[in-house]
Amino acid sequence: MQKRVVFKPIHQQQLSLLPPSLEELISPTHPVRVVNDVINRIDIGVLERDYKGGGASSYHPRMLLKVLVFGYLSNIYSSRKIEAAIKENIHFMWLAGMSRPDHHTINRFRGVRLQHTLKDIFTQVVELLVESGHVSLQEVYVDGTKIEANANRYTFVWGNAIKTNRAKMQTQLKELWDYAERVAHIEKDDTTPTDFEPTDPEKVRATIEKINQALQPVANVDKKVKAKLNYAERHWPAAIEKYQAHEAILGDRNSYSKTDPDATFMRMKEDHMKNGQLKAAYNVQISTENQFITNYTLHQNPTDTKTLIPHVEEFKSRFETSPKVVVADAGYGSEQNYQYLEQEHVTAYVKYNLFDKEQRSKRIDKKPFAADKLYYNQSKNEYICPMGQGIKHIGQYKQETEAGYQRIIDRYQATDCSRCPLNGVCHKSKGNRIIEVSHRGNALKKQANENLKSEQGIYYRKKRCIEPEPVFANIKHNKNFKRFMLRGLQKVSIETGLLAIAHNLKKKSA
Repeated sequence: MQKRVVFKPIHQQQLSLLPPSLEELISPTHPVRVVNDVINRIDIGVLERDYKGGGASSYHPRMLLKVLVFGYLSNIYSSRKIEAAIKENIHFMWLAGMSRPDHHTINRFRGVRLQHTLKDIFTQVVELLVESGHVSLQEVYVDGTKIEANANRYTFVWGNAIKTNRAKMQTQLKELWDYAERVAHIEKDDTTPTDFEPTDPEKVRATIEKINQALQPVANVDKKVKAKLNYAERHWPAAIEKYQAHEAILGDRNSYSKTDPDATFMRMKEDHMKNGQLKAAYNVQISTENQFITNYTLHQNPTDTKTLIPHVEEFKSRFETSPKVVVADAGYGSEQNYQYLEQEHVTAYVKYNLFDKEQRSKRIDKKPFAADKLYYNQSKNEYICPMGQGIKHIGQYKQETEAGYQRIIDRYQATDCSRCPLNGVCHKSKGNRIIEVSHRGNALKKQANENLKSEQGIYYRKKRCIEPEPVFANIKHNKNFKRFMLRGLQKVSIETGLLAIAHNLKKKSA
């Protein structure tokens, strides 16, 4: 005999004597309570002072901040979706106190109100983590990732293209002038151009006009020359003005997106084979400790080497102290960075580009006669070549890197390589071998090598793999944040700050 199925009754229309409280419906251990508690404890006076009195009442900035942070914690980044969540999700309802700000209010608060205050709020959150013992700010693990900008990948400007077009204009302008000199017999005077580089539209316009005037009396001017002059007169001055505007936006970058001029085109790693495409993006740098984010900066340069110093400077300005230890991979190893960390009395466990390769002892050394393999006699300031001959010091010069750092390079030259049996194997250059060395760079590299191979260095190297990289994996994959919602460096920095706060509070509640 089949048993009778009994269902629980549904009473959708039944009234409650005492309406249920949202407080009772939320778990005591839910992350929303951590968000509420932490945001209640921080000082938002700077944010409140930004409001002007008069008019209708405003939504409280503390409530809007809670809603935004919890939105980023819950993988909800769109202001419209946050607006919908405030009406439908009990956690957002509880945070908002049943208020219902629309998406315009939420977006304006995020993009405008938080521009100059979010970094201070993030700093306070980190200081609360210090008080609770989660972080100490003594050790920082630095790493970076590229996150795609909210920009059209097909509307871009390239600095190299501008240089190429300028060079073409310069060549053609000189050819036109040479032609005019040849057929019109122009006499040289004070107004004769000597530099045809198209940097000033008025100067180019004047040069074209002078060529036209010189060619007017000439009966049979080449038709191609006439056509080129007409084209240059119509287009070149305007093109140069356009190039000047582009270069003002580019600064020291090589590219930017027209839909987000602050974004630079960078190579993105999109799959397990690291095959990607050039996309408008930002270089996001973070410092972590125990997988909490203690610092973040955004950069328009795709190279990590140039980001370490401004990143540490940002850390100093936020917490009024330098970290005791900095751990980073080979992308940050440079003479300038090593010297900076030494001056700041920071112990650097930062790899240089060949460190990992040097650890593979089984690999065959393909360059046994490289300069760094030769013996250096410091008392005589000379190197000893593989055949035992001295390579004498012949001078030095200063070399400036792309970042503006001045390196001192010493030059050494062998006495006579012509009769050496290793000639052609020891070096490939013609004549006597010349070696160029940065002694300061070598000393810093040696110190870095000793730090990395020490017992403490091995500990930090092992721990680095489980510090910033899992944080980026959490942001990009668990939180599915692979593209910014807002445009412009300042607004993108706000999104990064909200992500960092949300990540820290989520981890604190775990």
